[in-house]
Amino acid sequence: MNPSDYQVRRATLDDIGALKALWQTMHFAEGELERRLTEFQVVEGPDHKVVGALGFQMAERQGRIHSETFADFAIADSIRPLFWTRLQSLAANHGIFRLWTQERAPFWTQTGFQSPNDKVLAKLPSVWNDASSSWLTFQLKDEEAIASLEKEFAMFMESEKQRSAQALGQAKTLKTIVTILTFLLAVAVFAAAAYIYFLRRSGASPNP
Repeated sequence: MNPSDYQVRRATLDDIGALKALWQTMHFAEGELERRLTEFQVVEGPDHKVVGALGFQMAERQGRIHSETFADFAIADSIRPLFWTRLQSLAANHGIFRLWTQERAPFWTQTGFQSPNDKVLAKLPSVWNDASSSWLTFQLKDEEAIASLEKEFAMFMESEKQRSAQALGQAKTLKTIVTILTFLLAVAVFAAAAYIYFLRRSGASPNP
């Protein structure tokens, strides 16, 4: 087969029939997976028929690869790289730090997925916590470094917010002072004009 003849895309409602048939061959809980249709990526063959599917669930900036199935597993090794390229793009677009899977095909370990130690396993989102099966994981980004940068950025933004509030307060105070001085000057000018006016009305001249 020629991988360039195959296309990976997001599943749509039109794919339900083909997906159900694939899930049934793997004895998956098709009712549950049908409700999660938007998680699935499908691969079309040259005749535009769906020949494979793979789920990608996201939680807490982590991604779970699940429910892999093919109409013919003889083409699986050629199709998985297409899925992998698609998943990396999705992960990048959604800011995913780490990927997880319970798929056991050698492709995933060959790609770089590894069994997590206890420290890494503790990062597994609780919604996926399943002690009955072993996990493989793949780190896309350094979570701790990014978390530290995000914390520093949040502190910087808070500092800038406080500085902006302080500057705004000073500007309001200065505006108030200028307004008062302008009002006093206007009063003084009005008083001087009134004084000169009344002096002239009384026939007197203002002192030089």
